[in-house]
Amino acid sequence: MKDKIVVRGAKEHNLKNVDLEIPRDKLVVFTGLSGSGKSSLAFDTIYAEGQRRYVESLSSYARQFLGQMEKPDVEYIEGLSPAISIDQKTTSRNPRSTVGTVTEIYDYLRLLFARVGTPHCPSCGKEIVSQSIDQMVDAIMELPEKTKLQLLAPVVRGKKGEHKKLLESVKSEGYVRVRVNGEIQELGEEISIDKNKKHNIEVVVDRVVVKPGVEKRLTDSIETVMKLGNGLLIVDVIDGDEIMMSQKFACPDCGIAIDEISPRMFSFNVPFGMCSTCNGLGSHLNVDPELVIPNTELSIREGAIAPFATTSEEGYYFRSFKSICEKYGFSLDEKIKYAPAELVEEILYGTGGNHIKFDFDSRFGGWKTYEGSFEGVIPNLERRFAETNSDYMRDKIKSFMSNKICPDCKGARLRPESLAVKLGGKNIYELTQMPIREELDFVENLELSEKQIHIARQILKEINSRLNFLLEVGLEYLTLSREAGTLSGGESQRIRLATQIGSSLLGVLYVLDEPSIGLHQRDNSKLLKALRNLTDIGNTLIVVEHDEDTMYEADYIVDIGPGAGVHGGEIVATGTVEEIIANEKSITGDYLSGRKRIEVPESRRVPGENSIVIKNASENNLKNIDVAFPTGVLTAVTGVSGSGKSTLVNEILYKGLHQKLHKGKEKPGRHSSIEGAEHIDKIIEIDQSPIGRTPRSNPATYTGIFDQIRDVFAMTQEAKTRGYSKGRFSFNVKGGRCEACKGDGIIKIEMHFLPDVYVPCEVCKGKRYNRETLQVKYKGKNISEILDMTVEEGVEFFENIQGISRKLKVMNDVGLGYIKLGQPSTQLSGGEAQRVKLATELSKRSTGKTIYILDEPTTGLHSADVHKLITVLDKLVESGNTVVVIEHNLDVIKVADYVVDLGPEGGDKGGCIVATGTPEEICRVPESYTGQFLAKSLKK
Repeated sequence: MKDKIVVRGAKEHNLKNVDLEIPRDKLVVFTGLSGSGKSSLAFDTIYAEGQRRYVESLSSYARQFLGQMEKPDVEYIEGLSPAISIDQKTTSRNPRSTVGTVTEIYDYLRLLFARVGTPHCPSCGKEIVSQSIDQMVDAIMELPEKTKLQLLAPVVRGKKGEHKKLLESVKSEGYVRVRVNGEIQELGEEISIDKNKKHNIEVVVDRVVVKPGVEKRLTDSIETVMKLGNGLLIVDVIDGDEIMMSQKFACPDCGIAIDEISPRMFSFNVPFGMCSTCNGLGSHLNVDPELVIPNTELSIREGAIAPFATTSEEGYYFRSFKSICEKYGFSLDEKIKYAPAELVEEILYGTGGNHIKFDFDSRFGGWKTYEGSFEGVIPNLERRFAETNSDYMRDKIKSFMSNKICPDCKGARLRPESLAVKLGGKNIYELTQMPIREELDFVENLELSEKQIHIARQILKEINSRLNFLLEVGLEYLTLSREAGTLSGGESQRIRLATQIGSSLLGVLYVLDEPSIGLHQRDNSKLLKALRNLTDIGNTLIVVEHDEDTMYEADYIVDIGPGAGVHGGEIVATGTVEEIIANEKSITGDYLSGRKRIEVPESRRVPGENSIVIKNASENNLKNIDVAFPTGVLTAVTGVSGSGKSTLVNEILYKGLHQKLHKGKEKPGRHSSIEGAEHIDKIIEIDQSPIGRTPRSNPATYTGIFDQIRDVFAMTQEAKTRGYSKGRFSFNVKGGRCEACKGDGIIKIEMHFLPDVYVPCEVCKGKRYNRETLQVKYKGKNISEILDMTVEEGVEFFENIQGISRKLKVMNDVGLGYIKLGQPSTQLSGGEAQRVKLATELSKRSTGKTIYILDEPTTGLHSADVHKLITVLDKLVESGNTVVVIEHNLDVIKVADYVVDLGPEGGDKGGCIVATGTPEEICRVPESYTGQFLAKSLKK
């Protein structure tokens, strides 16, 4: 096998005929400015070709399931291995997918509990065991002498049908009777069973009297009923209590039997194991009273009842509220927080048997009189949610609903019998609720009998190794019960990385996209050790990364640039980190060497008197903390992964202020109050979610630039002569678009048993518009050519049109000069989408009293781009606004005016305030991990 991967003539996206040789079985870092072509080379060329070759080696039948991949634009690649991509896409949005199921640890736990778990009674909690026939006989013989009893065994319980064959086999036994729905049937009788009704059918042994010498008769009788029944023996003591015994597991006190313990019993995805109330989800979607009345400072007339806030005052619902208020003598103009509890109860849940009477305008039927009970807002919404076929209506009602813990399983997802099986005193749900590190300690110190150890040795080995892999990549604070959909991109990527480490594959090419995202510097060494383990056993790692620690650990670095977009796509430098530092053409080398740096500000802004204060934050792992965010400054919220940063900022600060300022419907995390909201007038969250989910959405449409560009085209002399309005230049409506492709620019061709193929539209050649529309030009370019421009080109082209120019300049300032105006939103990374949003907000006129929330805005950014971002954030703050960023990047933290450091650890050991103050003050707190690394950065 060759010791190098050789790439020749790579031209994918902005790559300029790149030739490259990289060593195999090494840790290789691809770096460079955002948009320089790193992902195009790593993912769209090398990984794509590795995948394509593997898929092409399969039969056409197999390819229809795996998909058909296009050959990337490259002349050839030598030395490729089978390739696996580990990117930042969240593992799964399915609520049934958890950390445990994704890593397969939960599958091993199910097997462990099924093989060595100890069952307990779901009712009384007593440990229960299965019994042999001899043990049953011994137990019966301990009853007082002369005790009369019958032995019964259930055959059918609560099932419909005639069961004729089953009854015939029972009749063949000499001294056995049949009891149908409680009545004994004689052997010779014709047994009539209604096939449409549910039945309880038991086989019954003739009456037995306990006395010395009847052991053989009891043994024969028990063997008979066990053979005909289902393993459960009921000893019906005449003039006494029933006793239940089982060859399976049964509680003799409560009469509850547990079926055979098997792995499926612990699965919340199958009926055999799932809680029947919530179907294994652990929660119910219910209308939330706090979302129905989100603001108690409003009156009913002002819209306090949110679902009907805009209803007509002559309509049915408003008149219903009015009638209930009149009954209690309460004014419609008074704040609802002063309303009697009984009044609010009747509005929310209905008047029951109490009737109300009122006139209302039925819109289409004129005025009518209603007399009867009022259904209640919550029952009304829940009924309509269940009955409607309209997605719009379901989404609208869902905005007033929240997930509530299932009242039966209390979020455990499993049925009581499954949760009654314990190991080391814990059931399987309690075990998955423990943080990874605690769970590993529990499993390693589990006390088992010699027989159990023999059975469970291999299972425990697999569980231990997988838990250790999660520790290696810095995820010790997660729990196995955590839903996969709630993980960040970085967490999701590291979980898949841990799974790959566990697979122990050799000779594989792994391509990773910034695995250090969301990881505190303290945990970075763990991640790098895990990556090194993969190369040590004979794999090649290509890591797209900006992290300095990763570069210093790498065997080989490929620096791509020199700029972004059309200015990138070239190999600037290759070699070890020392060789990159020595290369003065490399911007990466400039920042690694210190030739360029992000300077610590000479003076920091001093927080004023005003602050936004969260009281008693207790959501997730937050320990009832009070946190102040000074207004008018840049605040960085820091801490190790899992310390509670996102919970504090995104779940409480943002949602709480959004509810107060903009009547937001999302329920904030648990806290007692937020003070100081009067110091701001607007809150804006700038996250990394897509700016659109279809190719029709692009930066031009999202920022509003496209609307203004269409205005410009509509004002041209050619457009006026032809009578074209601005709508003519939209690719979303009939008129100016190409109707062959409906403005998509591409045509989908169905390949039946092969995947669909997308080809450029033959009519418009991918331009999206018809010929007549494209004949209209502004400054020599048609509308399609404008959409194909980069932001940087657009700045110069529209320099005389202030509205367009201002927005494009801001996009250029945040480092997006390389993206195209019409680039589909589906092709933008999370970091690019976040900066498009940031540019959109920056281009708006600021009130100076806005608070901006950003979650790791440096994701996907090179140090040079971080430099630009900091300049942009400074502009926001200089205008009087407040900026709060969740960050691990030390360059951003060191320029912040104020830092809130959470921890000290992740998960249950986090959620406390470790330190607050300026970066210098944080460095003086020994308990702060952030401070330890920040001190080194400030010293540099």
